[in-house]
Amino acid sequence: MKAYTYKPIFQKTTLPNGVRVVTESHPFTRAVSVGVFVEMGTRHEVPRKAGLCHFLEHLVFKGTRKRNAYELAAVLEAVGGDLNAYTTREYTCFHATSLKEHLDLSLDVLSDLVTNATLSAEDFKKEREVIIQEIQMSKDQLDEYIMDVYLEKVFEGQTLATPILGTEETLNGLKRKDILDFYEAMFRGPRVIVSVAGPVEHEHVVELIEKRLGKLPKRMTNLKQKTPRIKRIQEFIERPSEQVHLLVGLPSCSYMSKDRFESFVVNDLLGGGVTSRLYQKIREDKGLVYTVYSFLQSFVDTGVLLIYAGTGDKNALQVLKIIKAELEKFAKKGITAGELAMFKTQVKGQILLGAEDMENRMNSLGINEMVFANYKPIDEVIDEIDKVTVKSVKNYVDKYLDTAQVSLMVMGDLQPPDALKLMEVWE
Repeated sequence: MKAYTYKPIFQKTTLPNGVRVVTESHPFTRAVSVGVFVEMGTRHEVPRKAGLCHFLEHLVFKGTRKRNAYELAAVLEAVGGDLNAYTTREYTCFHATSLKEHLDLSLDVLSDLVTNATLSAEDFKKEREVIIQEIQMSKDQLDEYIMDVYLEKVFEGQTLATPILGTEETLNGLKRKDILDFYEAMFRGPRVIVSVAGPVEHEHVVELIEKRLGKLPKRMTNLKQKTPRIKRIQEFIERPSEQVHLLVGLPSCSYMSKDRFESFVVNDLLGGGVTSRLYQKIREDKGLVYTVYSFLQSFVDTGVLLIYAGTGDKNALQVLKIIKAELEKFAKKGITAGELAMFKTQVKGQILLGAEDMENRMNSLGINEMVFANYKPIDEVIDEIDKVTVKSVKNYVDKYLDTAQVSLMVMGDLQPPDALKLMEVWE
């Protein structure tokens, strides 16, 4: 099973100041996706200043010495392109997608954000209030909010616990100087990876980037992190809600683990789609939920496997008992050869379909450079999935799927005795 009828050409160049440029050339598309990845995320923040990365991600779009906020928004949109950014616990990415003839424009806008942001006092005050509203709004979206709180609790006291948005308290404690200092520390050459996927010529891309980012400072401080420990939690958080939100978590492997492809298969089998065991049992057979799924949250040095379900208060206990029974059954009996073949094909199909999208390829290139400092062609990834066996899945299950290590978080409008019954499922 091949990803393409042609072989994409990958090339990498490191500029004298440490900026890494990675490109993957795809001749049969008109779309070009560019990402500027910065190896700083919320786990690199001082806890009392939590939210700096995300705050800075917002502020650079408020204006540069070259373009005001409207011009930044309009310049790519006017040619059918897209400009955006996102912050994670481990890195920040500014990205743009456009037609190939507008590659120069995309790079110019992205480099403008990275090198020329004005970060004015007026915008600082205004955007702080916007993000505080974002924090308040996130607390109303319990199906997402529960994920953030879960990570804050299982990594409590460690850098991965730092909330991406920060808190109202930490944001109000920030000074404009904190933003200016962080901006200077963040955009240092060796921390920056520029990833480009599409019908591009590597040397041309390097020339454009060196012109715009070649003067970023090279010197920087070390950001080495300790490997975090995962704390087991059993917690109920009372919140007004029509549904009870359930989040079951287990330790899993990191991005760099040799078990990561087994984790993909296990995730898909448990709750990765409508054919998964949990979906079929809880929704299709029992009709107890509208939404139930599992997903992997991976970092460079650790990871968790999470199972989410939203249901009515009368069904919550039964849903949790089924999740527990399915996990115990899987831990005991493992996966059959037929199931393995089906879910390996499913995982490969997801990866191959994703490979058709240039933004997806741009993200993969950037993340692979950050994590492995190496190129991972799609065909190599497919080969690694083909190597997954019933035995290797069993080894992953034996290592990580210990039901005695299950964490549980519940959010909803429950009476204490009802919440206690849910907590007792995994006592």
